[in-house]
Amino acid sequence: MTKKATIALTGLAFAIGIASTAMAADGAAVWKGQKAPLPTPWTAEVSPSNALPEYPRPQLARPSLDHPRWMSLNGLWQYAASDASRAPTFGQALKAQVLVPYPIESALSGVQKHSDFMVYRKLVEIPADFTASGQHVRLNFGAVAQDATVYVNGKEVAKHEGGYTSFAADITSALRPQGPQEIVVAVHAPVDGADVMVGKQRLKPDGIFYTAASGIWQSVWLEPVPATSLAQLDFAPAASLDAFTVTATLQGDGKDATLHVTAYADGKPVGEASGAAGKPMRLAIAHPRPWSPQDPFLYTFKATLTHGEARDDVTAYAGLRTIAIAKVGGRNRIVLNGKPTFLLATLDQGYWPDGIYTAPTDAALRFDIQKTKDFGFNTIRKHIKVEPARWYYWADRIGLMVWQDMPSLPNGHNDKLSDADKARFRKDVSAIVGQLKGTTSIIGWIPFNEGWGQWSIPAAAELATQIKQLDPSRLVNARSGLNCCDTKGDPHAGDLYDVHDYQGPGLPGPDATRASMDGEHGGLTLNVPGHLWPNAAINPYGAVKDSTALTDGYVANTAVLRDKAHAKGVSGSVYTQITDVEGEHNGLYTYDRKVEKMDEAKVRAINEATIRAASQP
Repeated sequence: MTKKATIALTGLAFAIGIASTAMAADGAAVWKGQKAPLPTPWTAEVSPSNALPEYPRPQLARPSLDHPRWMSLNGLWQYAASDASRAPTFGQALKAQVLVPYPIESALSGVQKHSDFMVYRKLVEIPADFTASGQHVRLNFGAVAQDATVYVNGKEVAKHEGGYTSFAADITSALRPQGPQEIVVAVHAPVDGADVMVGKQRLKPDGIFYTAASGIWQSVWLEPVPATSLAQLDFAPAASLDAFTVTATLQGDGKDATLHVTAYADGKPVGEASGAAGKPMRLAIAHPRPWSPQDPFLYTFKATLTHGEARDDVTAYAGLRTIAIAKVGGRNRIVLNGKPTFLLATLDQGYWPDGIYTAPTDAALRFDIQKTKDFGFNTIRKHIKVEPARWYYWADRIGLMVWQDMPSLPNGHNDKLSDADKARFRKDVSAIVGQLKGTTSIIGWIPFNEGWGQWSIPAAAELATQIKQLDPSRLVNARSGLNCCDTKGDPHAGDLYDVHDYQGPGLPGPDATRASMDGEHGGLTLNVPGHLWPNAAINPYGAVKDSTALTDGYVANTAVLRDKAHAKGVSGSVYTQITDVEGEHNGLYTYDRKVEKMDEAKVRAINEATIRAASQP
């Protein structure tokens, strides 16, 4: 909740009326006793006993999201850091502690210092019923940056490369018959010291590049599963919007396994299908109800995998939604569920002053998405980062379309990338698409932004083709900002012609094969003393004096889209950005999420008017 407040701006000869989130006086304290450099309203709620306690994967819960059977490993782990790679030791306590799943550079982790190499250790008592009746135990990691090797009781059970994708291991064979089980995770996190996906993380943050987020930065948990179990269920809507294609990914020996899925709408069954678990199957839906930002309706599913006498019961969800490019009035436009729709987005970078890459709580994670909706936007551009599964769950439920960026390689290295660097990037792109292709809210992929890590102009076309082969159901924006900044040029590929224009907005026209959009614009800046990231250079794209001027500037900027986007044939835009981030102070909210810098009602009114005008046939 917010309340009206008048905040004096130090050093400025005026005051601005703004909405400020109330916060307890001790909110700056984190669990370890030190002060967070810039606390959020949720900082003080985090403790070792409640670190992100929600079930981490709503898209696939067993046996159900309401009653999941699992064991969270979030909380305090033993921790040790070093500057060189060393083989971990087993059976020995580590002296320091870290709060998982917050990256080690964050205040919430209790470490607040980067190391290229680190080791985590935790002793776990596994419930006896997790291994009863021949069940196996799966150890899950939402994400670890960058490379992780996992050991259970001294035995290596997993090795994973890539800081943005989840992974799991069946640890049953490594478990002791009784007593505590030792889990050790060895991590290498070079950040931009290597040509790997890092997005905007930097060892030396500056300007538009920010603090690194290393180590375990998403939830860790255990769950009991049958020897053959479901690892992923994807529901792809049919073009006719009356059925899903169901595809299952299995863990273990899936030979002769069968899958039965029932769809529910508001608790009532509306379709079912059965078949071999290894093959896609069609699930027809009675009286279909499409998903859209106006009506983000989600079907729930109960699925049973049967293999011999064993059963794996899970729940899942998805929305019926199509996205495409179609000729409307002779021009290529984006169509949602067959109707021309203007995608009015904010840039959302997913950074937090207390948790860096990791939102302090689930309520905080939801906050940015809900405020985007409240401001009248219908789309988010998730910029240069992949989020935890619960972020996409909230986007699906709240009803916002998502442009999903690929985290970039470090910029400035384009001509130095090796064949191995390029191959690793392609592999990571495929892994991210594979992990997220069942997400209803995601309507498009963006492999490159402003040429960062793009080794040639044809590389954008190659990645667009690769992604389309993996996921033909969504749009691909081969390169956002083809007019800026590294390896400039049009790849003449993908579904979108995309320019960046600060202040803008840009009004590019569609061409013979692609729709068009303004991939970034705006960036109007207002500094609010007392709510700024310390020791960060202010980076204004266009400074204004107060909240009124900021709101008026936004309204005037967006009115250009309202009045001209339809005539020019533009299909979407992205305003920078939903919150301030470190040295960038161009958000609708301050970085700490305490100050709403624009008049929400005025912003919502111009946004809704723009979507209506620019979505006309």
